[in-house]
Amino acid sequence: MLQIIARKSPYRPIWDAFLSGRYDLCVSNDILEEYQEILEQQITPTVAENVVLLILNQKNVRFVDPHFRMGLITADPDDNKFVDCAFAAGADYLVSEDSHFKVLHSIPFPQLNVVTLDEFLRTRLV
Repeated sequence: MLQIIARKSPYRPIWDAFLSGRYDLCVSNDILEEYQEILEQQITPTVAENVVLLILNQKNVRFVDPHFRMGLITADPDDNKFVDCAFAAGADYLVSEDSHFKVLHSIPFPQLNVVTLDEFLRTRLV
């Protein structure tokens, strides 16, 4: 999340496209808590709260409450919240720079389209 918010980031067009409603963002309570925690550590608690509130108030946010825990990522089980949310939402993409998600390319079910920020920029926001 932090990589797309910074004004001078090459990934800022992803944030701007989200704000303009060009794609839906699927989140869960766990995901929002992680966003807030990371933003608080990297920037400030005030900015973190404002970003989370902004996300919550966007019309193109789909709130998902996964009722299962698939446990597909064993190297960092905390990452599974994103997998569970993407699967429950039927998301087109799971966008991440985290190498732990590469394991999903070798798992036949569920089929999740895991892409990097660069790939998302090229394939979705062109």
